[in-house]
Amino acid sequence: MKIIKIVKATLLITTLLYNGLATAYTPEESDKTCKKPKFTDFNLKEYQAPSNIETPAEAEFIIKISVWADPESIKLTAKKSPLPFTLESTSTFHKIKAKLPASLNGDFARIDVSAKSVAGCDDKTGWLVKVSNP
Repeated sequence: MKIIKIVKATLLITTLLYNGLATAYTPEESDKTCKKPKFTDFNLKEYQAPSNIETPAEAEFIIKISVWADPESIKLTAKKSPLPFTLESTSTFHKIKAKLPASLNGDFARIDVSAKSVAGCDDKTGWLVKVSNP
């Protein structure tokens, strides 16, 4: 009788351990299952030598972000300073609209945007622009 109880307990523990290992994710697998936010349609010309294209002072710009990004997590900066923006969401993307601050006139600025996906992973990107003097 005692042997049967020991065998049952061993089988139960083995089954629980096996099921726990079978459903566990490694960090690499977790990254594969999470869709990172995508950033597209930045409408200002990025600064690149030798063309040296400048952006008009106080220009308005847009950035589209994939729909699986959490809209509450979106952050937008210019020269590491937060930029105010408006957000429009559709069933396929989020669109943020912002305006370059007047303080950047005649200066270089890196526009950075970041967001977390609803599944928890995050991503960020940025563009370098040269703002012309008015």
